[in-house]
Amino acid sequence: MSGKTYALSDLVRKRAVWKEEKRKVVFTNGVFDILHRGHGEYLAAAKQLGDVLIVGVNSDASVRCIKGPLRPIVPEDDRAYLVSQLVPVDAVCIFAEETPLSIISALVPDVLVKGADWDVNDVIGKDVVEAAGGTVRTIPFVPNRSTTTIIDVIKARYTEPVLPRSVGTPSEKIPLGKA
Repeated sequence: MSGKTYALSDLVRKRAVWKEEKRKVVFTNGVFDILHRGHGEYLAAAKQLGDVLIVGVNSDASVRCIKGPLRPIVPEDDRAYLVSQLVPVDAVCIFAEETPLSIISALVPDVLVKGADWDVNDVIGKDVVEAAGGTVRTIPFVPNRSTTTIIDVIKARYTEPVLPRSVGTPSEKIPLGKA
């Protein structure tokens, strides 16, 4: 892979170096389908819990299993690239399973982070991280910021029979598909 996006085998080697350097490694994961402020604030808060932030991004196939056949909107390579460009993120790895257990088991981060919608006791990989002396934390969400909310707004706005015209008189309307 390129930039800050790694194959798991390469990331395991980097993890060993970070461990040798006594750097605290934080891991989180998600779909990151349509990036928004909530993602940015969540990842910034996760980074504050350690020195290195690794983000697992669900593959397209795993997203379809979790979210249904209409998701993801954005392909996995694009999602991984966009997440990797965020300042708090040090490394990204795409994983194909429905849960991140295999990547967590391979990396054994010092801190495992999930959103506050998870009960700490239900976080996948908790046992692996805690057995190695690490911790599991949750981070609150930014209210009213989610990919589902964005999709709902888009659906509502673009399923109207007519849209206001951006030029001309305010009362002019044009049918969809004729803009």
